[in-house]
Amino acid sequence: MKPMDISIDKLPRHLAIIMDGNGRWAKKRGLPRSEGHRVGMERVRKIGRICLDLGIKVLTIYAFSCQNWKRPKKEVDFLMKSFERYLDREAGKLHKEGVQLRVIGRRDALPSRLRRKIEKATELTRYNKGLILNLAINYGGQEEIVDAVKRIANKVKKGEISLEEIDVGLFNQYLYTSDLPYPDLLIRTSGEYRISNFLLYQIAYTELWITPTLWPDFGKEELIQALEDYARRERRFGGIKD
Repeated sequence: MKPMDISIDKLPRHLAIIMDGNGRWAKKRGLPRSEGHRVGMERVRKIGRICLDLGIKVLTIYAFSCQNWKRPKKEVDFLMKSFERYLDREAGKLHKEGVQLRVIGRRDALPSRLRRKIEKATELTRYNKGLILNLAINYGGQEEIVDAVKRIANKVKKGEISLEEIDVGLFNQYLYTSDLPYPDLLIRTSGEYRISNFLLYQIAYTELWITPTLWPDFGKEELIQALEDYARRERRFGGIKD
């Protein structure tokens, strides 16, 4: 199967990526961790462009977890500034390409300057119909579930929802990704075999693809390899096929 010959119905509608390995990439080259993060942000742009060209509808990137605040302040500050620079540099380009930019996570804890840039960029691209580029910043899967439970509990308390109405479909309506399809394929770079608190509710039936390639080295060849592997899989969602 040639890379561009994968039929559209065999591509994931929603691709999620845990982009891991920036720090190790930099360390292997005797560079500061910040350089790994800088190159990693460039990789987001390149992979997003490929997904747009292929016709993938949603790309969700795990950019910064709720637990990442535990890292050294210097590194966290650099990452926050990197997100700002990314929005400054890319928002206009994404808009011209028809990409809709979204950011999921607990925005209230982000620096006010970054929040303003997020609001500006997401508003600019709100009505675009191409690829949805969904950045998870200050995101945690457990935290998302807790936030959804709180919102539902508040509705129950007000009498707007009964306990009998609560099911999988209703719960999904209170997630950050409520209007998006669940991820079809989750890629994790750097060879780690864990989910790291990412989209825990949404990936119940998601296909996993793990590569030892560090995120700054992850390119078109690796992406196509993952998509070809996904295209060969049979997804049964708990059922059977004749």
